[in-house]
Amino acid sequence: MSQETTYLELSEADGAAHKFYEVVVDDTALTLRYGRIGDQGQVKTTTYPDNARARAAAAKKIGEKVRKGYAPAVPGVRQKRPVSRRQIVSTRSTARTAPVLWRYASGAPAFGIFVDGQHCMVGNEHGVITTLDHDARVLDQVRLPDGVKCIVADDAWLYAGCDDGNVYDLSGKVPRVAYAIAPDIDIYWLDIHDGVLGVADADGGIAAIDHEDEFLWRRPGRGRAAWMVRCDADALYHGHSQGVTGYDWRTGRELWHTRTGSVLFGWQERDAVFAGTGTREVVRLRKDGRAEQTYRCDAPVFSCATAEDGRYVFAGDNQSSIYCFDAAGNRLWKLGTGCGSAYSMQFHDDRLYVVTTSGYLACIDASEPAIRAAEAGTVPEVVDVKAPARQPEPAAWTTVEVVTDDRGGVVVQCVDDGGRLRVHVLSDGYRRDWSVQFPKGIREPGARYLVTEVREAGRGGFYRAYGDIRRLR
Repeated sequence: MSQETTYLELSEADGAAHKFYEVVVDDTALTLRYGRIGDQGQVKTTTYPDNARARAAAAKKIGEKVRKGYAPAVPGVRQKRPVSRRQIVSTRSTARTAPVLWRYASGAPAFGIFVDGQHCMVGNEHGVITTLDHDARVLDQVRLPDGVKCIVADDAWLYAGCDDGNVYDLSGKVPRVAYAIAPDIDIYWLDIHDGVLGVADADGGIAAIDHEDEFLWRRPGRGRAAWMVRCDADALYHGHSQGVTGYDWRTGRELWHTRTGSVLFGWQERDAVFAGTGTREVVRLRKDGRAEQTYRCDAPVFSCATAEDGRYVFAGDNQSSIYCFDAAGNRLWKLGTGCGSAYSMQFHDDRLYVVTTSGYLACIDASEPAIRAAEAGTVPEVVDVKAPARQPEPAAWTTVEVVTDDRGGVVVQCVDDGGRLRVHVLSDGYRRDWSVQFPKGIREPGARYLVTEVREAGRGGFYRAYGDIRRLR
């Protein structure tokens, strides 16, 4: 099979950029080489199950670079330029330090966070997802192939969206590819409700994808750099450079648009969505698009979260400070994290959990006595938790255990339906005409599988596989 090479350059007259990016597909191997023009650059090689997937990954990488201004070029024509370095200005918070109870050093900048009654999860740019309990004991680690942008929950399911364009189901022993997004979509953020995935991308686009990994609709959006998407039973709420837009999740019809500052993060409660903006404020919007309240910070807002129903509103800025407001917009406190700016955050049981630019998952005591003590200069001694000495290898998500006993689970079968692989339940008590939401990478025509559980989707019409999946011989 012949080797395919694409060579791109980005060279701006003012010297701000003078870079190359080379993509080589050789059978199942994808090799990326990149750096400043005239240098050898860095090299990264990834192997895929087949040539088609390697080419799809290459197309995604090329698309990302072309959208950023790279263009085809001939190596060696442009010459090396001298490097002019920009001084980095510290963004350390000048506020007093927050009462951090513990912090876990994940080893790389972290965007992904999920917290519930039992677990605290952080996903970082190295693709490592670590699960801890609320006392900071490391319970589990898994490594995905590329950086984790977000971790989202949908009823009993947990999903992680990654830089490789895939969304992984984390509900079983091994992560499985639940959604394979189109190669030309550079995912910035995602959310999911009852199996319908909402995807916001680098170009400001918005898409809804159903349980069979097929587009319900896709739109260019009103702005660029879309860092917010939130989903509920009625709509997708899309935050981008021009504000927040609501769409009907079934049809993609625009329901409303509200101008705000450029949106850098989004949160939602039952009756409202919250947009953290580059104009130093969090904006609370009703779900009909009407602005209700603003919460003013001192710097651009990287992240936000709320206590239940917006009783308290929290924000993290790009200077490593975190804020708390009451529902009416009054600032209650501002404190520094001591471990970087909060890329994402979540509030649970009087604690605020943040993941930061420095790669920490930090647990902050947000109770009133602890905050008052911190404002007076008294904070607890931080418990520093280190990552395990040996990081896990990337998960083999196409490997399936083989069993012969079909007891202790639900039997499903994969069939070829007009060129598309669908999965249906064979066990008694289920509708045979409904499809099953099932991982993509392990589907084989005619194969039977034993699934821990199969649950009806909330809106009906299909089932969702939950738990471990084994192949029946």
